[in-house]
Amino acid sequence: MDNMTALTFTMTAYTAMENYKHGLFAVFLLIYFIILILNSLLITLIHQNKELHQPMNMFTCMLSINELYGSTALLPAIMAVLMSETHEIIVKWCMAQVYFLHTYATAEFCILAVMGYDRYAAICFPLHYHSIMSNSKISKLVALASLYPLIVFGCFYSLTLQLSFCGKVMPKLYCVNMELVKNACSNSNTSYISSVGLVLLPVLIMPQVLMIVFSYVQISRECRKLARESQINALKTCIPHLLSLLNYTIGCLFEIIQSRFKMSHVSVEARIFLSLYFIFIPPIANPVLYGLGTQIVRVHILKLFIRYKIMSTNLVKAMIVA
Repeated sequence: MDNMTALTFTMTAYTAMENYKHGLFAVFLLIYFIILILNSLLITLIHQNKELHQPMNMFTCMLSINELYGSTALLPAIMAVLMSETHEIIVKWCMAQVYFLHTYATAEFCILAVMGYDRYAAICFPLHYHSIMSNSKISKLVALASLYPLIVFGCFYSLTLQLSFCGKVMPKLYCVNMELVKNACSNSNTSYISSVGLVLLPVLIMPQVLMIVFSYVQISRECRKLARESQINALKTCIPHLLSLLNYTIGCLFEIIQSRFKMSHVSVEARIFLSLYFIFIPPIANPVLYGLGTQIVRVHILKLFIRYKIMSTNLVKAMIVA
């Protein structure tokens, strides 16, 4: 095989979905539309209402933009491969998918880390919150959360771009860097790339882990000093962030376990769900948590629906009169 370079990868995980692919396509399409609507609605709501131009809401808007980026980069491709006869993907598209997936995942963690820092500033320094989270600080944090994944993973990804591929099998629903390396020709320096990958992993995630741990340690210390009611109110503001963080962590663990360990003892349906959890659940859950889970946003959503209902009623009346 070393003298033949693969032009496509066969995504073998889709074989188990062949008999009900049309139904799954409809489900995936519906989920994709829900993701688009929920996140676009939240972004529009925050953008159009100056009352919502608070630091946490700006980070929430950034999180929704990242959800749209990841979902749009991955879901249409998954649906296209699902409906194809051979379940193949061109190598170039596969490599692009790897970049989208890993930058989306890293950016998600960066944004969640920044949101944790925001909760730390709000709870530990309520009187100085707006001076700490100034427009300048917000701009720097947004730039850091956006550029860090692109630069750090981009450096590692430049090594992947140099690989030639002799293997043609990708046992996944989407392309991941680990499987790309496994399919590389034996004359490629895969051991070096794997070693760099192990070193890169802490670089990608440790700054965010440290920021989140530091933030919640400080929040925990501050809450001990507060009265019972104040403790409850402080913790309530952290619930959406903690649930988003839990969702992200579960999705990452599912993906890491599937990539690193054999899962033959787990049913195919369960493995498919585990693979899609990271792509489906956070993009739906996050706008719900930060939309319906935040009182001021709930008020504006209610106003929007009331306004829409009035416009619809007036339109119907006008049509009847005409």
